Amino acid sequence: MGKKKNIAILGSTGSIGTQALEVIAAHPEAFEVEVLTAQNNAALLIEQAIKFKPNAVVIVNEDHYTTVKDALAKEHVKVYAGEKALADIVQMDTIDLVLTALVGYSGLRPTIKAIEAGKTIALANKETLVVAGDLITRLAREKGVNIYPVDSEHSAIFQCIVGEFHNKIEKIILTASGGPFRGRKKDELVAVTKAQALKHPNWSMGAKVTIDSATLMNKGLEVIEAKWLFGLRTNQVEVVVHPQSIIHSLVQFEDGSIKAQMGLPDMKLPIQFAMTFPDRLKSDFPRFDFSNYPSLTFEKPDTETFRNLALAFDALTRGGNMPCVLNAANEVAVAGFLKDSVGFLEMSDIVERCLSKMDYVVNPSYEDYVNTDKETRARALEMIKSV
Repeated sequence: MGKKKNIAILGSTGSIGTQALEVIAAHPEAFEVEVLTAQNNAALLIEQAIKFKPNAVVIVNEDHYTTVKDALAKEHVKVYAGEKALADIVQMDTIDLVLTALVGYSGLRPTIKAIEAGKTIALANKETLVVAGDLITRLAREKGVNIYPVDSEHSAIFQCIVGEFHNKIEKIILTASGGPFRGRKKDELVAVTKAQALKHPNWSMGAKVTIDSATLMNKGLEVIEAKWLFGLRTNQVEVVVHPQSIIHSLVQFEDGSIKAQMGLPDMKLPIQFAMTFPDRLKSDFPRFDFSNYPSLTFEKPDTETFRNLALAFDALTRGGNMPCVLNAANEVAVAGFLKDSVGFLEMSDIVERCLSKMDYVVNPSYEDYVNTDKETRARALEMIKSV
């Protein structure tokens, strides 16, 4: 790979962030940790900083600043706090690649700042493209910045089109496991609990994305992300349920040929690919054995029961600020579900009502996105209070 890449990990204490650090630890010849950031988990951030010795860390929750600063006083690690510090730190000259592994809307501003600074982006924060895909992709083109996907499905698409950039895509097919409630109907989901929804059959992920997977909103967000990452029309993106999660996604070209990327469900592989592209580094990840999977199955998603996928397609078709509304309403609804304030099926109700009631902005600016997010959250919270 040549010289080591200096990596900034935004959200280093989350699921993607901790797995990225495992990849880095396995390849000390390839990577240096330059920046680590966390929202609230000061204890783990301190532990990571002591082990990986970054140039700087950011704890976004300023209440934890003194704790982190005191703990790292002898470590020669700069300590900053707050949302502004998070947006500023990505512009450091010494950073080669920014891995954005923040959860939800919080990833938008620092990703914009990193692109403005000309940093290569490894994108795990799908909501950045869901909320402001047009703005982000236009800015990346202007700055000559590459955005490499970390989501397993989008990494699969990317791996399938490497070497095919001159060939037109007919469509892409995103695979979905179907989540823990695949095959169930609405009447069976009324009393679903938080504990049940957090048990994903195949993937180990954070709480928010696990709930999104159970409602199929995660796949809906991925549809929107794919449109912007790969420059597709809405009708070029298809979703198929594949319970085994072995085929991570597929690309169909104009001649009818289909390429698929396969492997065991392990997020460290797409994380590593995004950080090393165009190279592949040897890994000790578990290997797929066909004899252990004599049957790979596929089925259509049930969008009548799991309405979030249909709502995401509708928001993408309408365009403008509607995907931003979708995302904000969903983040509030999921937070409510995790606090036992909202039922499983009510999450989709909240999203649908917000999409129908929020003002439509055809060509939103950054300020429009900020205002849409703020206003949608307020409206969704009012809906929860009235439940």
